[in-house]
Amino acid sequence: MHRLFCVVAALVFAVALTRSASAAVVVDIDRAVQRMAVTVDGAPRYNWRVSTARRGYITPPGTYHPEMLARHWFSRKYYNSPMPHSIFFYGGFAIHGSYEISRLGRPASHGCVRLDPGNAAILFGLVSREGMSATTIVIH
Repeated sequence: MHRLFCVVAALVFAVALTRSASAAVVVDIDRAVQRMAVTVDGAPRYNWRVSTARRGYITPPGTYHPEMLARHWFSRKYYNSPMPHSIFFYGGFAIHGSYEISRLGRPASHGCVRLDPGNAAILFGLVSREGMSATTIVIH
């Protein structure tokens, strides 16, 4: 009986460790103010300027989970433009770094969510570490 208790206790402890290994990451993108807020397990972690879709394009509102991560990516649709630290969340739409940092804080993209390259690297690392399934992207 004691041995069974020890085995069960060890399994419960292993499951608890597995669950705590990944944190809940929420990436909240507000198109009206061109800002991204990132929380980890409910605690605010980052708040950055972004650029979403300019007139004639759309950054799709909704709730998503990352579909693919790409450290180095180039747009096949838009002139082979660099998209460092891409987090694809809906088809060809991604959160990624942009070297046009002077445009951050106002709509400027074809639909992707652009970030300062350093901030994109931080977010990419966080999502890579915590897991795509633990990450929720909310766009409103």
